[in-house]
Amino acid sequence: MGNIKVLKFGGTSVGSVESLKSVVNIVNKTNKDSKVIVVVSALGGITNQLVKCSDLALQGDETYKVILQEVENRHFEVIRQLIDINEQSSLIASVKVLLNQLEDILIGVSLVQELSAKTSDFILSFGELLSSIIISKLLNCNWLDSREVVLTDANYGNANVDFEISNQKIKQYVQQSAQNLFVAPGFISKTKEGFPSTLGRGGSDYTAAIFAAALDASILEIWTDVNGIMTANPKQVEAAFSVPKVSYKEAMELSHFGAKVIYPPTVLPVFKKNIPVVIKNTFEPDAQGTLISNDADDSGMGVKGISSIDKISLISLSGSGMIGIPGISSRLFGALSIAQVNIILITQASSEYSITFAVSPNDVDKAVESVNTEFEYEILNGKVNPVQVELNKSIVALVGEKMSGQVNVAGKMFSALGVNGINVRAIAQGSSERNISVVIDEKDVKKALNVLHERHFEKDHKRVNLFVVGVGNVGATLVDQIKDQQKSLEENVKVEIRIVGLCNSRKMLIQENGINLQDWKNTVEQEGATFDKDQLIDTIKELNLRNSVLVDCTANYDVAKIYKSALSANISVVTANKIAASSNFAEYKELKKIALKNGAQFLFETNVGAGLPVIKTINDLVHSGDKIKRIEATVSGSLNFIYNNYNGTNTFHDVVKEAQKLGYTEPDPRIDLSGVDVKRKILILVREAGYQMEMDDVKVKDILPKSCFEVESVDEFFGELVKYESTFATQLKQAKDETRKLRVVAVFDGVQASVELQAVDAQHPFYSLQGTDNVVAIYTDRYSKQPMVIQGAGAGAAVTAAGVFADIIRVVN
Repeated sequence: MGNIKVLKFGGTSVGSVESLKSVVNIVNKTNKDSKVIVVVSALGGITNQLVKCSDLALQGDETYKVILQEVENRHFEVIRQLIDINEQSSLIASVKVLLNQLEDILIGVSLVQELSAKTSDFILSFGELLSSIIISKLLNCNWLDSREVVLTDANYGNANVDFEISNQKIKQYVQQSAQNLFVAPGFISKTKEGFPSTLGRGGSDYTAAIFAAALDASILEIWTDVNGIMTANPKQVEAAFSVPKVSYKEAMELSHFGAKVIYPPTVLPVFKKNIPVVIKNTFEPDAQGTLISNDADDSGMGVKGISSIDKISLISLSGSGMIGIPGISSRLFGALSIAQVNIILITQASSEYSITFAVSPNDVDKAVESVNTEFEYEILNGKVNPVQVELNKSIVALVGEKMSGQVNVAGKMFSALGVNGINVRAIAQGSSERNISVVIDEKDVKKALNVLHERHFEKDHKRVNLFVVGVGNVGATLVDQIKDQQKSLEENVKVEIRIVGLCNSRKMLIQENGINLQDWKNTVEQEGATFDKDQLIDTIKELNLRNSVLVDCTANYDVAKIYKSALSANISVVTANKIAASSNFAEYKELKKIALKNGAQFLFETNVGAGLPVIKTINDLVHSGDKIKRIEATVSGSLNFIYNNYNGTNTFHDVVKEAQKLGYTEPDPRIDLSGVDVKRKILILVREAGYQMEMDDVKVKDILPKSCFEVESVDEFFGELVKYESTFATQLKQAKDETRKLRVVAVFDGVQASVELQAVDAQHPFYSLQGTDNVVAIYTDRYSKQPMVIQGAGAGAAVTAAGVFADIIRVVN
């Protein structure tokens, strides 16, 4: 029959004057030596308006006339803007005749208040009739009435095509015409008795495929509003991209599981004839698009796409009476077939104890009734349980022709979902291994699509979403460090750190797509809502973003209280706040247990030694089988600064005052000089070393005279320091006379832990430390004679923020 091409343009492609101009340009560039069939949908949105007109007319609501007028105006406007003025009158007259006929039908529906499937098909057919007539005039070519060549049965709403007759009529029509270009309405057809029918969901694609198969076309081009078949729904997955090539089978799997670019029936007629299909973008006609053919892609891509079906319900039949009994499955699915329930997914336990299947929520009631009726005897006798229904579920599927040839595809799928706290309720995998499907909660779909896309298509890229609480000294420095490093991390490490939430003690700002960090402090103050820790955690849960991390840069008890809720919801916690890790042992262990159970991270490296890898080192030693016997540590940067700078030429009061001014101590220096901070830190190290210990078990020997802590105000405290200067001077002189230096040292001897002011000699690891340096000496079975020593800056916003930053990167990795 010669070279024939079929081009189909969807509703968005013919949805506006500008897009119709693009259609004309695309068709005009098509090879003029070919016969070209252009199949078009209704103008974008018109079908929905016709459905609404039908519903209103059925209710006797005459506002359907307003919508009908809008439909008329829309088509007339297209004609006025695109059709030559000399040809407008005749075309408007033809369109008006159709619109009058449509109005008459709707009047009839309104009068009798009855709308059969047959009448509904008649009404919906006008959308494609109107658009195709206008577009045929626009292209100055033959109008091919699909109703005259595509014949179906009377299954209105989703008619079945009689291919033998339809193929013959299509061939005859095209062969007998001297024209090379035809425009035909998609979606619509006619019964053998002559009544209008429609081909159901995706009907225009189906019409195009029917024409292509009947004419043995060289290619079927489907023009839409995306650049081919995408790896995932781009509305839900920002990083989705088009796949250059897929097989027919892959396309059918993707379309069955929700990919809306192409519909399952579309592929079948061309699949049988091995006619290639190209999915192209009307608005970017030069983009490559996606080729669908018999050949599987040889690019090495195992997974071609990730798709989903939203709003499904899961039904389970179970019972001991099912085990080993022949015919259970036959009875179950026979009953569902009789009830005309469409089954989307099936999974059965190997024990035969239960069968689970997924259906549309619209089919739940009749599915339950039919199954309970079929197994009424077994249910009454306790052999089979009444069916269980789970609502608000969705199916997410990985699709790829060559998944079976790649190791660990399913493993990566389940680990990615598990790490992000997404519970899998049911699993199904075909014997061809072309599809792996899981049923999850509907609320987790977007998150699941993104984590799976990240795992399978963005192997060298990962996004982490941060909610930072506490943007004072350390927190503000952290935000600025992230801002400065964002570009470098994306380019060099392929990690995208996105700050979604920023909170101070008064305000909290949360923006799902990330906060612009250029002027973030003012943005928080101007746009933030009132800070509420419970509202914060509820919002993080509701957003349900992948790789979510709560970052706590406060020293606040209340903020520490929300860790449990965060970890339970698979939200990792990175904290510089020592309160949780030094709380009672049961709570500390519970947080660890919850994190492990939910695949979340609970990291608090900066609790001890700011940015020094103290906790990580202890964890590595313990996990590798070493046993920690003793820990000696000077882990207060503020105290180290004070005793390093108190030298006899100044007063203890003045040195503490300077430390306060530089921000090395808390605003109330008693917190540092009481030894409580060091007490918390040694407790955390002891616990991480594998020992059970409570805060009260750590003994603190007075660093300062007791009266220094009995006064009410900070000013009175400094007065006490002046009062006891001679005591401090005597301690200093005695240490110098013995060639020693004063250090506040925390010690764990394998049984007990203590904190005290010591005078260490020149052979001690702590003797030579400078400024705010921290030093931790760890004695183990392996490091028994000479300890492992970790030393470095242990105070200051920059190093503490850097330590928090490092923990965030650990979560990412």
